[in-house]
Amino acid sequence: MADSVELQTISFALRRVGWVRFWAQLVLGVVVIGVLTFNNIGSRVVANADRALGLGPGLSLSTLSFFVLLWSLWQGWLVVRCGRALASPVKPSKGETSRLLKRGLIADLIGLTLAAVGYQALAGSLFLQASLQAPGLFGPMMAPGMGRGAISTFPITSIEMLSVLSNTQVLFAHLIGLGFSLWLLQRIHRRA
Repeated sequence: MADSVELQTISFALRRVGWVRFWAQLVLGVVVIGVLTFNNIGSRVVANADRALGLGPGLSLSTLSFFVLLWSLWQGWLVVRCGRALASPVKPSKGETSRLLKRGLIADLIGLTLAAVGYQALAGSLFLQASLQAPGLFGPMMAPGMGRGAISTFPITSIEMLSVLSNTQVLFAHLIGLGFSLWLLQRIHRRA
């Protein structure tokens, strides 16, 4: 009888935590796609869109991390289905459930890695851009041995800050998925 109660508890946990994970990642994914779309449209409108060299690779890695987030969302949906199946007469095995959670865990780890490397590229580019800014409010920066105006100012725009925001959102979405996957995996393998 205790085995049946434990199975119902695990089924409930898989369904509830799976839904929370799915919806949290979905909301953050919608924010990411909105920001990436706005960034893509907005960067085409900006006059000097090609001046920030590191934003391209950083945004590419953020976009790859977003595609991994889509896979992670699908894995979250499968966790909910697995929780429902545990409450039905045809139950998946502990190994099948564990493999499902591990696939989601690996997806979130890959997404976190891509997002972290993308964040480094974005932050490095914005740091370089900020270091080239003129001190104060007076004209272009002077380079040693060059005439006035050799290096122009590169103010950091809101579009570039949106790039960092999209990366941070996808990083947080994968962190949420990783936390929930680890908790569910621990919950399944916990001894009664």
